[in-house]
Amino acid sequence: MSQMLQQDFLLPDLPSDDSNYVPELVDRLLESALNGRVSDVHLTPTAESLIMQWRIDGVLQDVAKFPKEIAAQIVSRLKVLARLLTYQSDVPQEGRIQDDRFENEIRVSTFPTIFGERAVVRLFIGQQEFHELADLDFPEDISVALSSLMNETGGCLIVTGPSGSGKTTTIYSCLREILNKSAGGRSLVSLEDPVEVVVPGMAQSRVNPAAGFDYQTGLKSLMRQDPDVIMVGEIRDSETAQTVFQASMTGHLVITTFHAGSAAEAICRVGDIGVEPYILQSGLLGIVAQRLVRKLCECKLAVACSEIESEFQTEKIWQPKGCDRCSGTGYFGRQVLAELLVPERDSFQKEILSRSDSQEIAQLAIQAGMVPLKERARQAVVSGLTSPQEIHRVFGVQRN
Repeated sequence: MSQMLQQDFLLPDLPSDDSNYVPELVDRLLESALNGRVSDVHLTPTAESLIMQWRIDGVLQDVAKFPKEIAAQIVSRLKVLARLLTYQSDVPQEGRIQDDRFENEIRVSTFPTIFGERAVVRLFIGQQEFHELADLDFPEDISVALSSLMNETGGCLIVTGPSGSGKTTTIYSCLREILNKSAGGRSLVSLEDPVEVVVPGMAQSRVNPAAGFDYQTGLKSLMRQDPDVIMVGEIRDSETAQTVFQASMTGHLVITTFHAGSAAEAICRVGDIGVEPYILQSGLLGIVAQRLVRKLCECKLAVACSEIESEFQTEKIWQPKGCDRCSGTGYFGRQVLAELLVPERDSFQKEILSRSDSQEIAQLAIQAGMVPLKERARQAVVSGLTSPQEIHRVFGVQRN
């Protein structure tokens, strides 16, 4: 029998040897995940069972264990729905579920392990849930500055942060802001991998490196399509970075993402992968560095601050408790914490040209008025928005 670890997912009311048992089980799995704020479903085989976990608000939670006898059938059913090769289990595969019953984009990835195939189901937020900038709960200073940058006709805006920090949601929101402001008067195009949601009024393309259609090739061709705004899903290499900044200096507003720990670090890393300082100086509009932290549920408890938590400079902090609303986790929903560095506003031209290190750039940015991520995190704890443990989970113990 399958073992349920949470009550959010109900097993089919059928004998486990019924031919419809596994198909109905997988349908319920997907429906429950879509209705339960789940971003990813992990199905991991072990020697004895198949363990199912859900990622909610960025954290994995145990949900169920299925007997080994039906483990392979569950993964096979997902492969059928995603149009993958069911007879091939020794190589990784990726596909998407195209089923009218599920409105959201659903992707399936399988990977061979010593105990069988591991499957991860990625659930993308519905099109109607991609908000505009004003709906993302950025601090007012960042929201106003970003909205202003969307009026620019050239330059590059970079959104940076680790995987799962909400970068894609932010750049989609920027695009919606531009579309609403221009009322169709600006041409917006994108290169993405993958296209996570269709944005009406925008021409979107998915890169296909296997066919020679990579970011660099696509970007060069898009520049001949007379665009006003170009969204590039991610800067992954030197060639793409250089092409992005060339586009930003020739009358195109470019919005893209990049992996870096902070805004200042992103400036240095973009320079390290081959963008010349004078190009970076001329083409960079701004850098948003962001993280997502879980918000404490309304059941939170106030406690005295311990010596370990004295870094937050407050006498009282809030801790998670757990209730039915938050499924016992103590957290419900997430909040973006961000910093915004605008080189022109903060007078960094000299530092960029001289290839100053990230600590020096960050210090100058703070002196010019930038509120750093570290301070945003402290404010979130002091206000009771989140807990010290959550800040340490997201930022690490050393948050400098």
